[in-house]
Amino acid sequence: MTTSTTERDGANRAEGTSGTHDLTGAPDLAARGVELRRRLERLLGIAMSEGNGLHALRNGDEIFPAMLQAIASARRTVDMMTFVYWRGEIARDFARALAERAEAGVRVRLLLDGFGARTIERELLDLMENAGVVLTWFRKPLLISPFKQNHRCHRKALVIDESVAFTGGVGIAEEWCGDARDSSEWRDTHVEVRGPAVDGIAAAFAQNWAECNPELFDDQDLFTPQEPAGDAVVQVVRGSASFGWQDMQTLLRVTLESARERIRIATAYFAPDDYFIDLLCAAAARGVRVEILQPGPHTDKRVCQLAGQRHYSRLLDCGVHVWQYQPTMLHTKILTVDRTLALVGSTNFNRRSMEHDEEVMLAVLDPSFVAGLDTDYDHDLSRSTRMLPTRWSRRSLTQRARESLTRPLGRFL
Repeated sequence: MTTSTTERDGANRAEGTSGTHDLTGAPDLAARGVELRRRLERLLGIAMSEGNGLHALRNGDEIFPAMLQAIASARRTVDMMTFVYWRGEIARDFARALAERAEAGVRVRLLLDGFGARTIERELLDLMENAGVVLTWFRKPLLISPFKQNHRCHRKALVIDESVAFTGGVGIAEEWCGDARDSSEWRDTHVEVRGPAVDGIAAAFAQNWAECNPELFDDQDLFTPQEPAGDAVVQVVRGSASFGWQDMQTLLRVTLESARERIRIATAYFAPDDYFIDLLCAAAARGVRVEILQPGPHTDKRVCQLAGQRHYSRLLDCGVHVWQYQPTMLHTKILTVDRTLALVGSTNFNRRSMEHDEEVMLAVLDPSFVAGLDTDYDHDLSRSTRMLPTRWSRRSLTQRARESLTRPLGRFL
């Protein structure tokens, strides 16, 4: 939306933003973590692992060097999958890094989504395949049924020597380079993972690889136990396209319904169904401070933004705080609750992520890790505008009409 429907962050500070919201009455974080762990484990049926070390990486300036260094350090295996593999020097950097390891005798497997990575340069594919990279496409358009074409692999994963993994929101393209300094440098978060949770990320890769390739593992896979690497308790949740209620929806539902004091959502694409709008409004009604941070003027998918804006009036009337990030495209997929739990990975707060795409999300119980994400969130809010009910109610008839036109498309956004 234009600034006529928003108010600058500085003015909003006076009425109390998340940075000043009183959380001093929060229960002991350790006890709260135990409660949330049992709830997530029992309702999803997925055990959480202890002894994980997590490092949040902010924007391309931190993300890409860490990933490229990890690839260069590989001695046995590199498994990588991504939805976006576009163009630019960073795309060439990754192709060269993967090719170099393959030429050195490392088993390198690369899984590209047939739709999201369709614009990759042919010369990069040739470079990697000629070097020995095993490259496979996930559901390439025109080669599969129309039903399956709608179901994409949106997961992002890099696993090195079965011992370190990366996941989050970043794609391999020049748009993610930099540090969100201007509109050409997207804002995103990725996570470096060590410890038992690496196995869960590796399983997400294996699940999609198995659909596309006859060889699931070989002698390079040692399957050795993971060594403890930190204090984080992590649950790895995989989302897959099928009918009915899915694990990703359950994860989000349990998280939202468990919140007592604060929910913070940062998402690239906000277009949930009415059920999840109900959950957000119910949380606000029971006194939880609910904050939603989304892209502003630099969104790369305007139709999806309009679909989310269709819900703004209800959310704002319920007391939900809605913000739009101003400097560039916001591509993060993060949710934190009560300073205790964080969800981070590839899943957006939209129906496409919940119902149609292959996704992977980390549910993390680690107060220090969550605090770091909350600090980043505060920084992002300082560069955002807040949607105010009075101004939103005065938006143009054209804007209202555009929102309504997205209703039939909502399921696919």
